[in-house]
Formats: sequence, structure tokens, C-alpha cells
Amino acid sequence: MTTARARPVGLFVGLCTLDVIQLLDHVPGSDEKVTARDQTVAAGGPAANAAAAFAHLGGAATLLTAIGSHPLGVAVAADLERLGVMVSDLAAESVDPPAVSSILVTASSGDRAVASTNATGYRLGPPDDLDASVAACDILELDGHHMELAMAAARTARAVGRRTVLDGGSWKAGTESLLPSIDVAVCSDDFHPPGAITPADTLRFLREHGVAWSAVSRGGQPLVWAGPDDSGTVDVPAVRVADTLGAGDVLHGALTYHLALQGELTAPGFVEALRAAAAVASRACASFGTRAWMRGE
Repeated sequence: MTTARARPVGLFVGLCTLDVIQLLDHVPGSDEKVTARDQTVAAGGPAANAAAAFAHLGGAATLLTAIGSHPLGVAVAADLERLGVMVSDLAAESVDPPAVSSILVTASSGDRAVASTNATGYRLGPPDDLDASVAACDILELDGHHMELAMAAARTARAVGRRTVLDGGSWKAGTESLLPSIDVAVCSDDFHPPGAITPADTLRFLREHGVAWSAVSRGGQPLVWAGPDDSGTVDVPAVRVADTLGAGDVLHGALTYHLALQGELTAPGFVEALRAAAAVASRACASFGTRAWMRGE
């Protein structure tokens, strides 16, 4: 494992979308039209949002993804670069529009409904400079999208001694093959490996598949975590929730940042990183959209 630098360098591998987010009084029913209270348009996707959070906290973030040269893709890349994220676009020659996520946020609860093609439009293999990109970072974060690329990056990171972090938003084809190259996995309550029902089942499955440090996030409930020799919970700060969109992405970006500042990982260090990340994610939930928390709104 490399020694942590004063300004950590993170490589983020995974999905990037164009998010079109509408704030509504209620999600419309069949053949119903509603007027939104507010809207925002921004680059999105788990890895992209995590990279943005990492950069906002002071890290140097690079996102390895597929966006393309369509005008909407150009806007997505520009948004990320404005946030301090360096973009390495493996689909730069594509003229097709990027994946678009249509997101409806219910104002009274902060709940969100999402429709997106996600990563189905591209099959990404590892670029020629993958080894150099991984070697140049302190920590690698993956969201499980673009699985062939994710596995290549994770195996390279393991080979050169870079810490790997998995955002387990949902179980995906190929996840089981990825896990042996993962050091830290933080999964949502919707992440269900084969046979797993409870968070304890998920943590056990991850440990049995080679993940040393893991946790399950459950919205506003405490995170449940496990390490090689210890386990426990971490409380999530209570906030008035305005929008839950991207909260898990922010959690992972902040966690990756705080883990990158640590050398050898210990139970107290893991707990402190989870606690710091939960505080940032809770702050993000207190405002509409995925960017307002960065402006202190």
C-alpha cells in the first residue's frame, strides 16, 4: 500500500450520465402532467458523483468512463471539469448521446424515482494506459458498471498495491468475480448477493469472497460494518431530508477521500472514515439536487 499524500489522488471507474432532475409535489400517474417546483441538470452516475465529492473535499479525482462527443456529452464533461474532476472518456469518438437519467424527486419526502439506460450503451475494455493510471493513484473506486473495465482496473490495483473501494448499489452480473480484488465494499440495503437477505448476510458473503472491510448503508439508519476482527454500527446524522438522490454516491466519494488519507487500515480508522463520510452524505440530503450541498445551500 502506498503512503497517503497530503492531497490524495483517486481514480474512479464507472458510470457517467446526464441527470435531469425535477422536484415535484407528487410523481405523476398514467397520462398525467405536472409542473415541477424546481429542476436541475448535471453530470451524474455513481462513479461521477463520487469523483465530484472526492474533488470537492480536496482530492485530485480522475473519472474513467464513457461519455462521447455528442453535445449533451460535451456538457456532461464540462460540468465535471468545472468541479475539478479530470475526465478520461473511453467513448470520446462516439457521436451518440450519453445515458440520460430522468429523475423525479418528491418534495415532501425526498424520495426519488429514476429511469436510465445506465451503462447498457457501451462495452468498455481496459485502455492501453490503464496500468499507468492505476499506478498514479492512491485509491481506486468502482461502482460496478462497465464490469469488464472495473475488473481489469481492480486487478491492476491489487497487483500494484492500491486500495480498492466498491460502491455496491445493486448486485450486478460479474460482481462475484470482482470481489476478490476489492479491499473495501460499502453496499446499499438493495445490494443482495445470492442467498443474502439481511445486512449480516451481505457482510458475511463479502467476507467469504475476500473483502476485508465492508459496510451496509440503510438510509438514515446506522451503517452496519465488519472488519477482519471486529464489527459494529456507525450512526448517521439526522437531517431534514430534501432529496436522497446521489446520497450513496456522495457517501462513497467522501469515504474514498478519507480512506486515501490513511495508511494501513484499522477498525478505528475505518469507523472514523465511515462516520466522516456519513456526515457529508447527510449534508447532501438536506438540499435539492446533487450539487447544492457543495455550495452550502
